[in-house]
Amino acid sequence: MPRSQIVHDNFLRRVPVGDFPAGRSPAPGLTAAAAVAVYRAQVASRALDLQARAMQKAGQGFYTIGSSGHEGMAAVAAALRVEDMAFLHYRDAAFQIARADQVPGQTPIWDMLLSFASSSEDPISGGRHKVLGSKALNIPPQTSTIASHLPKAVGAAYALGLARRRPPEHRSMADDAIVVCSFGDASANHSTAQGAFNTAGWTAYQHIPLPLLFVCEDNGIGISTKTPKGWIEAGFRARPGVKYFKADGLDMYETFAVAKEAADWVRKRRKPAFLHLRTVRLYGHAGADLPTTYMPREEVEAEEANDPLLHSVRLMAEAGAMAPQEALQIYLDTRERVARVAAEAVTRPRLNDAKGVMAALIPPARPCRPTNGPAEEARAAAFGAELRQMAEPQIMSKLINWALTDLMLEHGEIVMMGEDVGRKGGVYGVTQKLQARFGPDRMIDTLLDEQSILGLGIGLAHNGFLPMPEIQFLAYLHNAEDQLRGEAATLPFFSNGQYTNPMVLRIAGLGYQKGFGGHFHNDNSVGVLRDIPGLILAVPSDGAEAVRMLRECVRLAREEQRLVVFLEPIALYPMRDLLADKDGGWMRTYPALGERTELGTVGVHGDGTDLAIVTFGNGVYLSRQAQADLAAEGVSARVIDLRWLTPLPEAAMLEAVKGCARVLVVDECRRTGGGPSEAVVSALTLAGVTGVARLAAEDSFIATGPAYAATMPSREQIVAAAKAALA
Repeated sequence: MPRSQIVHDNFLRRVPVGDFPAGRSPAPGLTAAAAVAVYRAQVASRALDLQARAMQKAGQGFYTIGSSGHEGMAAVAAALRVEDMAFLHYRDAAFQIARADQVPGQTPIWDMLLSFASSSEDPISGGRHKVLGSKALNIPPQTSTIASHLPKAVGAAYALGLARRRPPEHRSMADDAIVVCSFGDASANHSTAQGAFNTAGWTAYQHIPLPLLFVCEDNGIGISTKTPKGWIEAGFRARPGVKYFKADGLDMYETFAVAKEAADWVRKRRKPAFLHLRTVRLYGHAGADLPTTYMPREEVEAEEANDPLLHSVRLMAEAGAMAPQEALQIYLDTRERVARVAAEAVTRPRLNDAKGVMAALIPPARPCRPTNGPAEEARAAAFGAELRQMAEPQIMSKLINWALTDLMLEHGEIVMMGEDVGRKGGVYGVTQKLQARFGPDRMIDTLLDEQSILGLGIGLAHNGFLPMPEIQFLAYLHNAEDQLRGEAATLPFFSNGQYTNPMVLRIAGLGYQKGFGGHFHNDNSVGVLRDIPGLILAVPSDGAEAVRMLRECVRLAREEQRLVVFLEPIALYPMRDLLADKDGGWMRTYPALGERTELGTVGVHGDGTDLAIVTFGNGVYLSRQAQADLAAEGVSARVIDLRWLTPLPEAAMLEAVKGCARVLVVDECRRTGGGPSEAVVSALTLAGVTGVARLAAEDSFIATGPAYAATMPSREQIVAAAKAALA
């Protein structure tokens, strides 16, 4: 017999005879009416778990990771406010149902059954995934990625304090709100979670407001791996900067009292707290999981005997809130109601084509206040004597710095964060003087943790800020890339566009740094970024293009709520010359305010018809050199700067190569490592373009020292490849 049926039968058998597990007397604080409401939410959650299994067996449902044993989270919801944004563990259906009681007109059972059935009418995900979440209940949806929601919860809590000082245009959270973030004991061990706990403590230790309540639902096991007894308490009772609270999650009265105490402490102190809840896991991890295959039957049965619903019935009886027979009737009525509603939910339409599935990949545009650029007085105060330098050609790093200054003057909701971006002004000086110009709460020096940097950005976006995080080097992104893939990019997808993560992530990267750093500081891998649906990847090639593209990236994030990565070629930051020493051929003047390079456009240098060289980033610089060498030998070439690597500007690229006898695609990324040239060659070929050749980097890491560029295309190699293509 399935364990779910055993637990159900036990409840029906034990309640009428008063066979309840032992426990404490009801703690004060929960009124009779509130206790009954919490119990109803617990019962609804349990009924949904049972129904999910029945739906799966009938081929009508597609998700069975349930909340049974974790029903105590209903009492946590009762202790909080709807205004408190909640990032939930996937076992927290009881929390969402209990919170729905606080908002008129909610239909949580119907909504969740639509989600179980993958109906396109599911109000949170539109049928794309079974997720907890509700815009009306202030619960952004989460996928089941382990612990990946903790860094953004830290960021959202930080955003509450920042919004008090600098209210953004699209602010969504109340001044006195807190953020709650729940997870399991197994997830607490994940590096992502540990980074979030450390960042929260690190922040609070410096007396920076961070009103965040972590809730660890400790059922003692992660699928089949046991959590050592006492491990969670040992790790968190005395953690610096984070206040520890503990409650028995099987006891809804104690859970409510302690959760209320913890939430009040966080709300008043504006500091993070850790609520450690004891829970049990009933039925195993999911529908296909048989706990008796890896746990002794006696242990499984002992957990089942500690059913939190049995505890709730006993406690309500002792408190005089409800008699056991009434509680049993609510259980039976709820089971019948859920089954009846499910019969209707499974008839509702589902997604059935790629267009429907992909409709939420791109978030909706939002109305923004019109801007006319920064005021001249503000610019004069910020730039000082540098205003006079803008008429003279400058290197890329200086021009990006000026662009960031103007953007931050124009848009007060822009906040930058990253390691060394403030006092130091960045490793390469790109953000120099910005902290002095805008203050440390808009130029945030973070701790050394890429997951926390991105989490801070994602969380800030939840409260209306326009974050511009910086990852110091492209190779460092790989420590945290799931914050983009599993959180930022998927949020509009799993919320049907109701929640978004607009941001512009700046990364210094690519290769060609002379003799510095090897593959940790020279990384020519962009495959992971090009692989994320909905993400825009921009790569400038010179300073003026960097300014114009950065302005467009900010517009895309601010107005169209897009997730944008702006990848800045490190080797081109200081580049001055192009063809000869001191020719100044790669320096540019600062583009006039308002000039932008639109998404989907390409840059074209020259009008040669013998050869089109299609490239990006450092490849543009090298190809412009090769273009001059080829011209000296009578070959007329044009260089096409892709600018936007995702989505690839195919239409503009195809138009730009028209009239050319041959096309050479130059890619500084690895030949088989997901570089853009694979897609470029494919697009050209499918469009009927003939005479296409390709030059890409070797499938290798980058070396330190004299061989720093040995594995990537060079000026000489581009010339040779061009001649071979024309032969």
